Amino acid sequence: MHCPCRGKLKLLLASLSFVVLLTWLYLLAGNLENGRSLLLSPCVVESTEARLLERDVLESRVREVEEENRQIRLQLSQSQGLGAQPAEGNYGNQQWVASADTGPEDVENTAEERANHSECARSPTAEKCELIHVACVCAGHNASRDVVTLVKSILFHRRNPLHFHFITDTVANQILSTLFQSWMVPSVQVSFYDADELKSEVSWIPNKHYSGIYGLMKLTLTKALPSDLSKVIVLDTDITFATDIAELWAIFRKFTEKQVIGLVENQSDWYLGNLWKNHKPWPALGRGFNTGVILLYLERLRRIGWEQMWRLTAERELMSMLSTSLADQDIFNAFIKQNPVLVHQLPCFWNVQLSDHTRSEQCYTEVSDLKVIHWNSPKKLRVKNKHVEFFRNLYLTFLEYDGNLLRRELFGCPSQASSDSTKAYVGVVQPYEHRPSSVTITSVFQLQNALEELDEDDQCYDFRRERIMVHRVHLYFLQYEYTSTEDDTDITLVAQLSMDRLQMLEAICKHWEGPISLALYMSDAEAQQFLRYAQASEVLKNRKNVGYHIVYKEGQFYPVNLVRNVALRNAKTPYVFLTDIDFLPMYGLYDYLRWGLDMECISGWTWDKKDQTGSVGGGPSFPETLRYRLSFPKSKAELLSMLDMGTLYTFRYHVWTKGHAPTNYAKWRTATTPYKVEWEADFEPYVVVRRDCPEYDQRFVGFGWNKVSHIMELDAQEYDLTVLPNAFMIHMPHAPSFDISKFRSSPSYRYCLTTLKDEFHQDLSRKYGSAALKYLTAQRNI
Repeated sequence: MHCPCRGKLKLLLASLSFVVLLTWLYLLAGNLENGRSLLLSPCVVESTEARLLERDVLESRVREVEEENRQIRLQLSQSQGLGAQPAEGNYGNQQWVASADTGPEDVENTAEERANHSECARSPTAEKCELIHVACVCAGHNASRDVVTLVKSILFHRRNPLHFHFITDTVANQILSTLFQSWMVPSVQVSFYDADELKSEVSWIPNKHYSGIYGLMKLTLTKALPSDLSKVIVLDTDITFATDIAELWAIFRKFTEKQVIGLVENQSDWYLGNLWKNHKPWPALGRGFNTGVILLYLERLRRIGWEQMWRLTAERELMSMLSTSLADQDIFNAFIKQNPVLVHQLPCFWNVQLSDHTRSEQCYTEVSDLKVIHWNSPKKLRVKNKHVEFFRNLYLTFLEYDGNLLRRELFGCPSQASSDSTKAYVGVVQPYEHRPSSVTITSVFQLQNALEELDEDDQCYDFRRERIMVHRVHLYFLQYEYTSTEDDTDITLVAQLSMDRLQMLEAICKHWEGPISLALYMSDAEAQQFLRYAQASEVLKNRKNVGYHIVYKEGQFYPVNLVRNVALRNAKTPYVFLTDIDFLPMYGLYDYLRWGLDMECISGWTWDKKDQTGSVGGGPSFPETLRYRLSFPKSKAELLSMLDMGTLYTFRYHVWTKGHAPTNYAKWRTATTPYKVEWEADFEPYVVVRRDCPEYDQRFVGFGWNKVSHIMELDAQEYDLTVLPNAFMIHMPHAPSFDISKFRSSPSYRYCLTTLKDEFHQDLSRKYGSAALKYLTAQRNI
């Protein structure tokens, strides 16, 4: 018996084929008319205005034809019963997603989602200059590093202003707030929200996932984020973007009136159960959904009572499940199981999940299909995947990418920053309602204004430009743990280094048991090399009381005093030992200095805030070895013996006597008690001072006068200089730095250094009055 609709169906199919054929002929004729073949990539973009105009006309006609095709497909689907079970190989949630849609446009969306990829597909885009909001939960040192790579990948592709919302613990707040304030990316705003205030919302939920309590924080975003924020993209820290995030943001427009959450289907078999004996996952629709990438329609979620709904879901399921295995993801899936009409399923290329045994390979057939890569396995880059090398290289590209190159303006978009250029700050901290503190990055404009005020014809323009540069700073690049002592006598060793001194770290850590604050001047790629080196070193990876702070390279000079100041500011102890990385302290120096402070046998080691006078414990003796392999002396007596035999020499005695002559080595040889010395021109000892001592003058870059100027200001503030009788350090030889080579070879370099010295003397005189005239006199007498 013939089906009465078969004739109609054949007619529809014939009509569809005819329309497609006409479209093809139309496009072919249009391209051949201009000497082009349609067999070329359909994604080719013409450069001339005429070609762009022609393409707009063609696209308009193609859209009309596509609309006709869509209407025909809709009729076909209704004739054939589109509501049937999807074929094997398609993801299991598509049936109910289609049934939740109410209009023809949403049926088309389902077809797009089933495809999961397309060649040159027409993607929705956000409005030009539309502000895109991105939220992320970040806690601890490691997650703070991960989020930087995520942000780089977003900034690399973005064409819209961004507002990042970070829910952080104290550690991540300090790291990321400093990083963004020093990064100064135009059209980027950053807000921070205290995770401690949200812990009570989720602490009652037992969680087995390695993310701990922070893995549940995304459930609280309707409460944590500002009440006037209507929608946000929520991301895990182990995400890498391969496209403009505006494309993802634009998908909000595809939501039906009922949909409040956008998610990609989980690509593993976890929620199907039976992965092992007694494996019992939380309830989910089919394969469930992965929460590494979420579109949250906050306004609608608040309207339906999201906070109460997820709590009731969690309480109900915990009665039988007892705890979550995948943190917030379990609760999201249980909620969606009960409320399927509220979810909008995203194509799976928006969350290509690279954990073991996933269906991620079904999300793409070409590189152009990739949108978001999710390293959601605990193995991270070591995960098993057929194309893992490609994904790893993409990730490493952003990991080592120079973040300075991302400080580009969005032309045609008004600045989100304040126009007040009179305030000398790196970032503006403003309250966002009553909950977070908001940092708006504005200093890039102030920096531009300051640069414009410099005279480019000035012979020392490059030096003056370096002084006002703002370098990106990533504090506590590795995990740091410090517990303060009760006796208020703890001391942090403070130093700076670059990549060519990295091999000296292990020796320093062996000789100094106390806390260390190190600032490392490196590029993004070098910082990753350092990370691998530190993680592989048995000495370094076992030391948690060493704070490593990365100051990223920029400009042609080594900003040595800026780098020193970063290390100094981030010392946690009352006292600091200001030294250089190429000097090895004697064994036991840390305990010796603390003993001296505790016993008050060094009488000058006080600091009176009232009269701003103080003292430094300076100048352990500074011998130098001409041998690269030295048996390190274990006592002062052994050191003196090596000096007498010529194995060691007083530091730079033959090239820079003035630098350490006031220490009076002859007196130190026989001294048994601390003794005071007077300041002299060009004196640059290594000293122990209170942490709140004056900072180094950042006008001095590269080689020359960087430590001398600091000791001069300590003397101007009437610090006493005290030499310790039983303390010493030994210099480790190394090749001359690039900056000292420039100093020796460039008359212009030496001229500018002299100019900076004179300006420093003038500033010192204005600051300290007639008492500072002695420094100018001493300099002229040299």
